[in-house]
Amino acid sequence: MAEVVLGVSGSVAAYRACDLARELMRAGFGVRVCLTDSAERFVSRALFEALTGRPCLQDTFDEPEAGRMAHIDWARAASVLVVAPATANTLAKLAHGVGDDMLTTLALAYRGPVVVAPAMNPAMYAHQATQTSLAVLRGRGVDVVEPTEGDVACGENGQGKLASIATIVAATQAAVDRSRRLDGQSVLITAGPTEEAIDDVRTITNRSSGKMGFALARVCRDMGARVVVVAGPTTATPPADVDVVRVRTAEEMLQAATRLAQGVDLVFAAAAVADYRPAERVVGKMRRTAEAIDLKLVPNPDIVATLARDCPHAKVVAFAAEPGEGLETAREKMARKGVAAIAVNDVSRADVGFDSDDNEITLLTDDGQVSKSGKRSKLACARWLVEQVT
Repeated sequence: MAEVVLGVSGSVAAYRACDLARELMRAGFGVRVCLTDSAERFVSRALFEALTGRPCLQDTFDEPEAGRMAHIDWARAASVLVVAPATANTLAKLAHGVGDDMLTTLALAYRGPVVVAPAMNPAMYAHQATQTSLAVLRGRGVDVVEPTEGDVACGENGQGKLASIATIVAATQAAVDRSRRLDGQSVLITAGPTEEAIDDVRTITNRSSGKMGFALARVCRDMGARVVVVAGPTTATPPADVDVVRVRTAEEMLQAATRLAQGVDLVFAAAAVADYRPAERVVGKMRRTAEAIDLKLVPNPDIVATLARDCPHAKVVAFAAEPGEGLETAREKMARKGVAAIAVNDVSRADVGFDSDDNEITLLTDDGQVSKSGKRSKLACARWLVEQVT
């Protein structure tokens, strides 16, 4: 049975969390409730304990089991954290890592899927600070169940009314289902750039940060997969609980990836591998002169094609960084490399791809289908991509 921790914050809509707790239980979830101090002004611990038959947390130092830290135990046992209603204050705390009550402390200890359902005055919901908090949370992969338009408690009308109970239950179920999507599967991901030495000082490389590859790693980890990443010299930080093998050159990436690909179910080749390397590496440092120099380059191995050829058991998804949409080039590349799908991103745009936290992917599959992600955070793009290919 999936376990829900239902966080209730201090909105007038807190009374509807009683119905939410009951409907989650009817849907087959085990439910434990955590109230903020403000929520307790609207609804009581005793009410939720009667509804769920389980202890309810409120104070930061509550310990239903003596000697046990409840916020850690509940965080470890939960399949999903649902905050409904979520006030502007609680959203800001969640976005900025403030842990000053039991609910926000528990949220900091929790590592699984999170669903938030805001409810507040329409002006408060539209405020830039609230929208910034929501943007931060969405960027971390939090599911936001948008409030609906209607009459709110203060007598105003607008967007701020807590979404329907059925919508929140459906979002909760979807989050749990997604977290189990890759249970028992192994995923290999290549990420970041490679570097090819010209001499002991200079290299041929590119602007890849590794963010997209690491976003895929986090999504696959959160969906239950065992994940290993072969990463070049990235500027981004890999997610926790993911094995990372560091390499520098394309040759090193090929060796590591082919060794680790045995037995994996899914491969995302998200690394921006240098297609060429210097034919000869200069020992020491080349000195500047007034003369022009010719730098001879030779092809690097095709890592993606090698993985697709040598790992017929695995579904291999390639990436194509194109200056423009480049779909015909991507189709030719997909056929030549023998991959199941190819994700195309336009590197000529300044608002996505290199040096950006956002991306926009066009996915081509070997059955001729074309799908578009739309512009999203790289984490949201990663989630979309995994859902498309699995």
